[in-house]
Amino acid sequence: MMLKDLTYGIVGLGIMGGSFAKSIRQNILSQSDSTGKILGCNRSTSSITMALSEGVIDKGFPSTDVDQMLPDCDVVFICLYPHATLDFLKDHKDKFKSGAIITDISGVKGIFEKSLPQLLRSDTDFVIGHPMAGGEKEGYAASNAKFFVNHNYILIPQDFNKPENLETMRTLISAMGFSRITETSCQNHDYKIGFTSQLCHVIASALVASADDEEITAFGGGSFEDLTRIAMINAPLWTELFISNKDLLCNHIENFQKQLDLMKNFIQSENSEELKNMLDDVRTKRIKMGSICTKK
Repeated sequence: MMLKDLTYGIVGLGIMGGSFAKSIRQNILSQSDSTGKILGCNRSTSSITMALSEGVIDKGFPSTDVDQMLPDCDVVFICLYPHATLDFLKDHKDKFKSGAIITDISGVKGIFEKSLPQLLRSDTDFVIGHPMAGGEKEGYAASNAKFFVNHNYILIPQDFNKPENLETMRTLISAMGFSRITETSCQNHDYKIGFTSQLCHVIASALVASADDEEITAFGGGSFEDLTRIAMINAPLWTELFISNKDLLCNHIENFQKQLDLMKNFIQSENSEELKNMLDDVRTKRIKMGSICTKK
């Protein structure tokens, strides 16, 4: 069956679940001969009402009725916090459609690798995934299909995944606008995301917390704003992400602290030569990192 004829289930119509629904609607089910549908489940009925009124989903289900939705879904996006995703798989294991492709959006993956074999039926397939896109705000009202355009999607194939289901996910991801699909292991994902995402949120949050004058931003010229945009943080979610990846994240924090201390010492001792050399090296390294980041 083609993508335009599948039934998609979205569990959690927040900013990410809403964005998936909007992207699938605009990019995949907009063809005149499409027979596909989007079903949405959410704890808050206001998000369901909004998605229905916008024509984004075809039918909505309160979270208490999700077992009525799952048997009809060919592809299910579980857009919940990491541990809630595992709990959902456990609690609704017997309700998924036979042959269904199930996937997640979680920012940590090690916990999935350990738990999935016990949580899946042999006639369903769970493809571990992480869309590297989104926004700072929360809720369906903040969702946007454009979040995904020209962004990166991480897939983590497992030995139990069926090749045809992995290929379906690759095709679906590309159709939604993602320009790059990176395939890796759970360990490598958590190590690299610990640096490029979680550490950045730690630094941004610590920078805001260190300010003893809330009016100091009246003298801002853009640097503070750029550095701390991600400090407008979803506290429950990021607390779970930080602690779930604590070993790798704490190693990144310690390495960052070493570099911060080194720079502090150069400044404090007025060692302009070493400070200049360090900043030159940083500039060269950042340019190289940027070129790697933009490779397709």
